[in-house]
Amino acid sequence: MGQSRPYRAKALVVEDDPMQREMIELLLAESEFDVICCESAEAAELVLQGSGDSVVLMLTDVELAGNMTGIELAYAAKKYKPDLDVIVTSGKPLRQRLPDGTLFWSKPWAPLDVIRVAEMKASELSDSGSRRS
Repeated sequence: MGQSRPYRAKALVVEDDPMQREMIELLLAESEFDVICCESAEAAELVLQGSGDSVVLMLTDVELAGNMTGIELAYAAKKYKPDLDVIVTSGKPLRQRLPDGTLFWSKPWAPLDVIRVAEMKASELSDSGSRRS
């Protein structure tokens, strides 16, 4: 018989650069997250529509494959799940306003930044889970 896996929070990574995407995926997986990766905002929006309830953290680049930007995706994500933690990254200055509650990270950011956010989110989730029980 297979053993049941403990609950792992889901993170959505939206990045069209394969090396960046893989690095973020590895960092989040090491921090006990199940990671869903997309290279376009359109694909990420489908994930949010389908299983968005289980996604607790989204990291997206501004410039992505497809027609939608990461900023447009951030607005869509907040529409589907207003309490979703969203981080938008870019190597260029932002020219548009981000939705309330969205963080902006200028590239290059440090891998330790991803680990810190993941650990903070995991701690929040475990604290709220222990309060419910």
